[in-house]
Amino acid sequence: MESEEPAPATVATVTAEQTHAPRLTSLSPGAGCACKLPLAKLEQLFAGLQGAPAMGPAAGDLLVGAAEGDDAAVLRLDDERALVLTTDFFTPIVDDPADWGRIAAANALSDVYAMGGRPLFAVNLAAWPGEGLDLAILGQVLRGGAEVAAQAGCFVAGGHTIDDPVPKYGLAVTGLADPARLMTIDRAAPGDQLILTKAIGTGVVATALKRGQAPEDVITAAVASMTLLNAGASQAALQAGVIAATDVTGFGLLGHLHRMLTASQAAARIHAASVPLLPGAAELARAGFISGGTRANTERMRGFATVDPAVPAEVAVLLHDAQTSGGLLLAAPPAAAPALLDTLRAQGLPAALIGDIVAGDSGHVDVYPARSE
Repeated sequence: MESEEPAPATVATVTAEQTHAPRLTSLSPGAGCACKLPLAKLEQLFAGLQGAPAMGPAAGDLLVGAAEGDDAAVLRLDDERALVLTTDFFTPIVDDPADWGRIAAANALSDVYAMGGRPLFAVNLAAWPGEGLDLAILGQVLRGGAEVAAQAGCFVAGGHTIDDPVPKYGLAVTGLADPARLMTIDRAAPGDQLILTKAIGTGVVATALKRGQAPEDVITAAVASMTLLNAGASQAALQAGVIAATDVTGFGLLGHLHRMLTASQAAARIHAASVPLLPGAAELARAGFISGGTRANTERMRGFATVDPAVPAEVAVLLHDAQTSGGLLLAAPPAAAPALLDTLRAQGLPAALIGDIVAGDSGHVDVYPARSE
């Protein structure tokens, strides 16, 4: 795809109904980040690539590479600048094309924010059925993505499109960070307080939407969360001195926390009652709207997560729920955590202190019903 020229005004007004297109979510077995390959399979894949050229541990000016398994790669340019590079794309998570584009763009940009960077520019990645699905709908997807990128101050400079029976969209993003102020997954330490900046539950909402069973107000709340950039949360974390962070996407809250703990050689405690949930998410989880990605996450975390039987079953599901464009999970120094929480909440975020990092078996999470007083 060449750099996009302004499209005719009619593109922005064409809807799926007007073109008699099928619901976008009906065109894929997965939805959003739930279409990721399971974590267990990815771990096996990358274990087999150890020793391959350019796949080893970061060294020299490559500060974060493939072996580190972080949210993005980081290449130092000099003492004050480092490039942050990431890519993310997925199948339709909602039926509105512009909303899908906005969600996918926010999700891709989030990896840069999770590293403490700011996005500079991006290129589109798109797969689209060459026959049978109007290209005007793809135009709406691209416009939605460009809208959110513009909010981030990020240029969208072209991209690449292929013919594919299953639609997919996302971005490859390049950002800039201070190499001395990176946030990475391997620097959480016992005593750190775990802060989550967005509510969870997008996976069950997307699954219910795909089956035509999600209430409109629940969809609206989930879309608002997924299209909200993590820019403000990232900046607040940097100012508070946070050095360990990740964003919560397809592997679920517990899966992404597990990856942070394994990299940091630490354990954690989570207080389930403190974890913010999207409106309607608990009810949908209770009704059984559980994605294949969430089931894979639950299976992967067996042996790494001990969930107290007193934790409600639907909440246990949501802790594994495959998220799309979720919030940042921050390991904050205990002295900085209260002020950081106040700053995040002042931004209108449903940020919450959900647990803490402790010494223990590397990668293990204990989930309790509520914080003990």
